[in-house]
Amino acid sequence: MPYLIPPRTPLTPEQVERAFDYLLALQTGGGSNVAGRADADPELAFLLLRVAEDIVWPAAAVGEESEPHSDSFALEEVGCILLSALRDWARDSPTTGALGIARSIIRFVVNVIPDPDDEDTATTLETMRDEHLVLAHAMDSAPGTHR
Repeated sequence: MPYLIPPRTPLTPEQVERAFDYLLALQTGGGSNVAGRADADPELAFLLLRVAEDIVWPAAAVGEESEPHSDSFALEEVGCILLSALRDWARDSPTTGALGIARSIIRFVVNVIPDPDDEDTATTLETMRDEHLVLAHAMDSAPGTHR
Protein backbone atom coordinates (compact mmCIF):
# COMPACT_ATOMS: atom_id res chain seq x y z
CA MET A 1 0.00 0.00 0.00
CA PRO A 2 2.41 2.64 -1.20
CA TYR A 3 -0.22 5.33 -0.72
CA LEU A 4 0.38 5.04 3.03
CA ILE A 5 3.92 6.36 2.61
CA PRO A 6 3.62 10.11 1.94
CA PRO A 7 6.15 11.78 -0.35
CA ARG A 8 8.92 13.31 1.68
CA THR A 9 12.12 15.27 1.48
CA PRO A 10 15.18 13.02 1.70
CA LEU A 11 17.23 13.09 4.87
CA THR A 12 20.50 14.99 4.83
CA PRO A 13 23.72 13.06 5.44
CA GLU A 14 23.92 14.61 8.93
CA GLN A 15 20.39 13.43 9.75
CA VAL A 16 21.20 9.91 8.54
CA GLU A 17 24.31 9.89 10.76
CA ARG A 18 22.36 11.07 13.83
CA ALA A 19 19.65 8.43 13.41
CA PHE A 20 22.04 5.55 12.80
CA ASP A 21 24.41 6.69 15.56
CA TYR A 22 21.49 6.38 17.96
CA LEU A 23 20.50 2.95 16.59
CA LEU A 24 24.06 1.63 16.80
CA ALA A 25 24.60 3.04 20.30
CA LEU A 26 21.41 1.35 21.47
CA GLN A 27 22.24 -1.94 19.74
CA THR A 28 25.79 -2.13 21.06
CA GLY A 29 25.39 -0.64 24.52
CA GLY A 30 21.73 -0.71 25.49
CA GLY A 31 19.48 2.00 26.87
CA SER A 32 22.13 3.52 29.12
CA ASN A 33 24.18 4.34 26.02
CA VAL A 34 21.42 6.55 24.61
CA ALA A 35 20.02 8.03 27.83
CA GLY A 36 19.21 11.72 27.41
CA ARG A 37 19.89 11.87 23.65
CA ALA A 38 16.23 12.19 22.68
CA ASP A 39 15.79 15.09 25.11
CA ALA A 40 18.83 16.82 23.62
CA ASP A 41 17.71 16.15 20.03
CA PRO A 42 13.94 16.70 19.64
CA GLU A 43 14.15 15.84 15.92
CA LEU A 44 15.49 12.34 16.70
CA ALA A 45 12.10 10.57 16.80
CA PHE A 46 11.27 12.01 13.38
CA LEU A 47 14.63 10.90 11.97
CA LEU A 48 14.20 7.40 13.37
CA LEU A 49 10.70 7.24 11.92
CA ARG A 50 12.07 8.17 8.48
CA VAL A 51 14.75 5.48 8.78
CA ALA A 52 12.07 2.98 9.89
CA GLU A 53 10.02 3.80 6.79
CA ASP A 54 13.06 3.25 4.59
CA ILE A 55 13.81 -0.11 6.24
CA VAL A 56 10.34 -1.54 6.89
CA TRP A 57 8.53 -0.60 3.71
CA PRO A 58 10.91 -2.23 1.17
CA ALA A 59 11.08 -5.41 3.26
CA ALA A 60 7.32 -5.64 3.84
CA ALA A 61 5.83 -4.42 0.56
CA VAL A 62 4.52 -6.89 -1.98
CA GLY A 63 7.06 -6.74 -4.77
CA GLU A 64 6.28 -6.81 -8.46
CA GLU A 65 9.17 -9.19 -9.14
CA SER A 66 7.77 -12.13 -7.18
CA GLU A 67 4.50 -14.04 -7.30
CA PRO A 68 2.22 -12.53 -4.62
CA HIS A 69 0.59 -14.89 -2.13
CA SER A 70 -1.37 -14.58 1.10
CA ASP A 71 1.76 -14.45 3.28
CA SER A 72 3.23 -11.58 1.29
CA PHE A 73 0.03 -9.56 1.66
CA ALA A 74 -0.03 -10.30 5.40
CA LEU A 75 3.57 -9.06 5.76
CA GLU A 76 2.72 -5.91 3.82
CA GLU A 77 -0.23 -5.21 6.10
CA VAL A 78 1.87 -5.83 9.22
CA GLY A 79 4.47 -3.40 7.85
CA CYS A 80 1.76 -0.77 7.30
CA ILE A 81 0.44 -1.28 10.82
CA LEU A 82 3.93 -1.02 12.31
CA LEU A 83 4.71 2.18 10.42
CA SER A 84 1.35 3.69 11.37
CA ALA A 85 1.99 2.94 15.05
CA LEU A 86 5.51 4.38 14.86
CA ARG A 87 4.17 7.55 13.18
CA ASP A 88 1.65 7.98 15.99
CA TRP A 89 4.39 7.44 18.57
CA ALA A 90 6.72 9.98 16.93
CA ARG A 91 3.92 12.54 16.69
CA ASP A 92 2.46 12.07 20.17
CA SER A 93 5.61 11.45 22.24
CA PRO A 94 8.74 12.49 20.36
CA THR A 95 11.15 12.44 23.29
CA THR A 96 9.95 9.18 24.81
CA GLY A 97 9.11 7.68 21.42
CA ALA A 98 12.67 7.77 20.09
CA LEU A 99 13.80 4.84 22.22
CA GLY A 100 10.75 2.73 21.35
CA ILE A 101 11.02 3.51 17.64
CA ALA A 102 14.72 2.61 17.68
CA ARG A 103 14.01 -0.67 19.50
CA SER A 104 11.30 -1.46 16.92
CA ILE A 105 13.74 -0.86 14.06
CA ILE A 106 16.36 -3.09 15.66
CA ARG A 107 13.84 -5.84 16.33
CA PHE A 108 12.59 -5.63 12.73
CA VAL A 109 16.15 -5.87 11.40
CA VAL A 110 16.89 -8.86 13.64
CA ASN A 111 13.71 -10.77 12.82
CA VAL A 112 12.73 -9.80 9.27
CA ILE A 113 15.71 -8.56 7.27
CA PRO A 114 17.56 -11.56 5.86
CA ASP A 115 21.28 -11.41 6.50
CA PRO A 116 23.10 -13.24 3.70
CA ASP A 117 26.50 -13.08 5.42
CA ASP A 118 25.17 -14.09 8.85
CA GLU A 119 26.62 -10.92 10.37
CA ASP A 120 25.55 -9.48 13.69
CA THR A 121 22.86 -6.82 13.86
CA ALA A 122 25.30 -3.97 14.48
CA THR A 123 27.14 -4.84 11.26
CA THR A 124 23.84 -4.99 9.37
CA LEU A 125 22.89 -1.56 10.76
CA GLU A 126 26.29 -0.17 9.77
CA THR A 127 25.77 -1.48 6.23
CA MET A 128 22.32 0.13 6.13
CA ARG A 129 23.80 3.39 7.42
CA ASP A 130 26.42 3.36 4.66
CA GLU A 131 23.74 2.72 2.00
CA HIS A 132 21.55 5.51 3.38
CA LEU A 133 24.52 7.88 3.46
CA VAL A 134 25.30 7.23 -0.20
CA LEU A 135 21.70 8.09 -1.10
CA ALA A 136 21.66 11.14 1.17
CA HIS A 137 24.91 12.48 -0.31
CA ALA A 138 23.58 11.91 -3.83
CA MET A 139 20.36 13.78 -3.05
CA ASP A 140 22.22 16.52 -1.17
CA SER A 141 24.52 17.21 -4.10
CA ALA A 142 21.88 16.87 -6.82
CA PRO A 143 21.41 19.98 -8.98
CA GLY A 144 18.57 22.15 -7.82
CA THR A 145 18.50 20.92 -4.23
CA HIS A 146 18.50 23.71 -1.72
CA ARG A 147 19.09 22.94 1.92
